[in-house]
Amino acid sequence: MVNAVLAPTLAAEFGLSAGGLGLLSSMYFFSFALCQLPVGLAMDRFGPRRVNAVLLLVAAAGGAWFAHAESAAAAMAARALIGVGVSVALMSSLTAFVLWYPVERLSTMNAIAFSVGIVGAMAVTVPLELLLRIWPWRQAFLLIVGATVIVSLLLWLWVPERSARPRGETMREQISGLAALMRDPAFLRLAVCLGASQCAAIALTTLWIATWLRDVAGYTPAEVARGLLAVNAAMIAGYLLFGRAADALQSRGRSPLPLLASGVAAGSLCLALLIAGMKSLVLWCIFAGVSTAVVLGYSILSRRYPKAMAGRANTAINVFAFVGSFAGQWGIGAVLDRWPQTAQGYAADAYPWAFGVVWAVQLAGLAWMWSGRALLAQPRAASAT
Repeated sequence: MVNAVLAPTLAAEFGLSAGGLGLLSSMYFFSFALCQLPVGLAMDRFGPRRVNAVLLLVAAAGGAWFAHAESAAAAMAARALIGVGVSVALMSSLTAFVLWYPVERLSTMNAIAFSVGIVGAMAVTVPLELLLRIWPWRQAFLLIVGATVIVSLLLWLWVPERSARPRGETMREQISGLAALMRDPAFLRLAVCLGASQCAAIALTTLWIATWLRDVAGYTPAEVARGLLAVNAAMIAGYLLFGRAADALQSRGRSPLPLLASGVAAGSLCLALLIAGMKSLVLWCIFAGVSTAVVLGYSILSRRYPKAMAGRANTAINVFAFVGSFAGQWGIGAVLDRWPQTAQGYAADAYPWAFGVVWAVQLAGLAWMWSGRALLAQPRAASAT
């Protein structure tokens, strides 16, 4: 999420249009999505701890490259390398939870993982904006690189290992299980809903809310940073509340799917009001908070498939999430470029059209998933077990 605060600096330094800025930022999501299926296979074979520890060093290398990039092309390539390096970070946590905890705690544990991730996002709001007053952005970025290396070492030297892989399972059998998963109609309904929702939610919270606050609401850089801090705090609250609520429903034998759908629908309503002209940071906070409900899809999926497939199941659905995020972030920038830029930034009149596209995608994904909700209530297919 660092580019949300750095966006004006990066656009000026590398001469980027809105589309170029969106592409620069979304290269992370593109490379992230490309890596999901291979790292899912790797986690189920070698364990989430080792795979994550190794790839975080790749992320650190990408961060160092980004901090020294002298051109837009180099910055995009470095951003893509960061995406490769962190492509397993969240999924390794979700996979480890499947291996370590009972199913009735999965939604809460997943919510904790997502919430801790947002602490990182909060670090690049007000704290980063204050740091940038005394440090160049390139030096500040190297702090993130150092933190990434430290986390890699902690994972390798300290975190315990556990595996559910059947003895003697071959790579061919693992790939066959992945293929069966991708053919499951229930999986596809859930995955498309997740991808469509993140097309709006992640694309906006990681970049375009910041420029909207500047260009439409008239916020200063310091106010933008504080606004992003509030949005991220709302996301933490959303993750924790939806996680606990989902586990409470599950303990009573009820599906958390209606809770997921309600959250996404509420987020869609908030976004519609913002598109209609309401200039409210509170609405952005509500949008970000309730849109976190879509991540309940990970725990729903984990309950549908055996533990030995946890890595493949989580990363397969994550492909859709990050393809949606990439498309939304880049697409919004491409639409903003259809209007002439102002002295301040992008044309305020362009935002309803740009945000309207991702709103329609989010709503369509929710509608398609809900129309096939009966599929998700059925037991998992034998071919996937």
